[in-house]
Amino acid sequence: MVVLRPRVWIPLCSCLLALACSDDGGGEDEIGDQGTSTETGGETESGSESESESGEDTETDTGEEPELAWPTLECDPLVPDYCGFPYPSNVFSIADEDSPTGRRAALSSAGMPVGAGYVPDPASFNQSDGFSPSAALLSFLPGATVTGLPTPLTIADSLTLDSPTVLLDVETGERVPHWSELDMSHDDDDRRAFIIRPAVRLDPERRYIAAIRGVVDSGGELLEPSEAFAALRDDTASDEPSVDARRDLYVDIFGHLEDAGIPREDLQLAWDFSTASDANLTERALHMRDEGLGLIDPDGPDYEIAYVEYDPEPGVAMRVEVDMSVPLYLDDPGAGGRLNFGDDGLPEPTGMATYPVLINVPSGAADAPAVPCAFGHGLLGSRESVNGGYLVDFAAEANVLMFATDWIGMAEDDVSNIGNILATGHIDDFHTVADRLQQGFLNAFAAMRLVRGKLAEDPIFQGENGSYIDSETDPWYFGGSQGGIFGSSYMALSPDVMRGVLGVPGQPYNLLLNRSIDFTEFFALIDAAYPDKLGLRYLIELLQIEWDRAEPSGYSRHVVLDPLEGTPAKQVLSLLAIGDHQVTTLGGHMMARELGIPQLSPANRPDLYGIDVVDGPYEGSVMIEYDFGLPAEPIENVPMTEGDDPHGALGDVPVALMTVEQFLRTGVVESFCDGVCDPD
Repeated sequence: MVVLRPRVWIPLCSCLLALACSDDGGGEDEIGDQGTSTETGGETESGSESESESGEDTETDTGEEPELAWPTLECDPLVPDYCGFPYPSNVFSIADEDSPTGRRAALSSAGMPVGAGYVPDPASFNQSDGFSPSAALLSFLPGATVTGLPTPLTIADSLTLDSPTVLLDVETGERVPHWSELDMSHDDDDRRAFIIRPAVRLDPERRYIAAIRGVVDSGGELLEPSEAFAALRDDTASDEPSVDARRDLYVDIFGHLEDAGIPREDLQLAWDFSTASDANLTERALHMRDEGLGLIDPDGPDYEIAYVEYDPEPGVAMRVEVDMSVPLYLDDPGAGGRLNFGDDGLPEPTGMATYPVLINVPSGAADAPAVPCAFGHGLLGSRESVNGGYLVDFAAEANVLMFATDWIGMAEDDVSNIGNILATGHIDDFHTVADRLQQGFLNAFAAMRLVRGKLAEDPIFQGENGSYIDSETDPWYFGGSQGGIFGSSYMALSPDVMRGVLGVPGQPYNLLLNRSIDFTEFFALIDAAYPDKLGLRYLIELLQIEWDRAEPSGYSRHVVLDPLEGTPAKQVLSLLAIGDHQVTTLGGHMMARELGIPQLSPANRPDLYGIDVVDGPYEGSVMIEYDFGLPAEPIENVPMTEGDDPHGALGDVPVALMTVEQFLRTGVVESFCDGVCDPD
């Protein structure tokens, strides 16, 4: 509901252009893992102290799973054309008895995507105790077509017995809904990754098996498996060490697939992987929230008034910026700051830092106190977005006190850091983005405490009828675009906000990026840095490991149905714009499924996979899609570009804002459209 203005990409694009012209030179001197090679053999790790040494299935009549062993590889010859594929895979992990999952990622330098000649250090990625539950599964099948594959429009087909691609939950034996596609985000027909995209976020601490069969070339001929996989499938001799090292493992993999009705002789590729624990995704931010808020007063942090502007525009009686002092968990409060960790492995404060909060007091607050509402700004924006257009009008009409902090990590001040990371290939520093985002959550929660506490009592916020700020009513959240995306994380973590509106949101970022026009120029500018497009695709999946600790993929399931420890369940209203050029509605649907919310009837698309339809008025969390009469959205991983972009159009739809206000005040969702919400 907030237009993502192209101007925010101008400084990033300029930064990338400048960096692309510079020679990083000496990048190898910065590699933190020099001892790796492209050898595929490796030591066999086991999840237990004993393991079978035969090629037979070790499952016994007790019904227990056999004890499994995985070789730890630098490159996997199952996909000989690209070192890091198939991804994610348990052969890129090691046993770790101290982790919640019993394993830990062990990606090698040899498998890292090389950008601008720099080989990233995988150490940060290897802190994860498994792979991202929001990962897209990557392989490479030269000559593959999409014939017969499930698509975003036919997700249910992925659950049928004859689906060419299969994703199996080993614990339950159930198939996971997904779609499959070739990476169409670039022009190199010879290096298109084969992608299996789960239509739901995978469960944490869970083992999965992926399988591919029946994929054909342009002539309709079945593709042949790699030599290594054929040796495993057909139980034939191989001089590849990693094949013999996992024959026992593949007895188990093939057994699970055959139990699911998938004969091994049909397979072109199969592998397994395990997802990270929920604690791996959420414990840092949760710890920072609990400890950080405990280090400030219950009514908010210390602050200073930076400036006051009276009657800056119609509907706004006073615009105030304050500088608040909050616990800092970074080594530097600015862009590029890294989390500081204590001996327990959790973030530890380094001191205090000052961050700004911008507040708009509506004119109506002089007569009746206004309910505070935190606002989440758009892509690489700033708190200044709270001053924008329809938002000021809405706040004035509804008598809402809107305030905002910067979404540090992905704010205007972070443009140069992000540009430098991507243009120079230093993706091993991408954790700084997620690190700052987690500090940003703490800042936002501290700001809410401040606004409802100390500021409500500050003389500058007092009028003839008392405080301009309503501290008795539960406060709200309202975010658009990036603010809708991270709004889901905010709602999962917030100890104070019970209701929030998520405007044009989506998840995960590895789904959103290629399908957004906002990233078209970005990909064009780093294209030269990553000549191998398989590496560029792999890069996005690696970044997801870091993003999970801040973006909604780590948090959406904890908003409504499974609250985090010490956090109440919330209500959210998700508003999507069909044909959105900037945040694909596929991401909005992913978020709705993860939140566990239905869509409101009458729905423009009542048959969306995994999203129920409920009649209104509806009390609770729900999604509404608005149709602006655009052509069908592409099913490939490319942006929607046809027609006028509806991404920011909902702010100009009065009935949508009526729905927003009613929900925030009452928790009841009602569509005020005449029938379905469409141009008619």
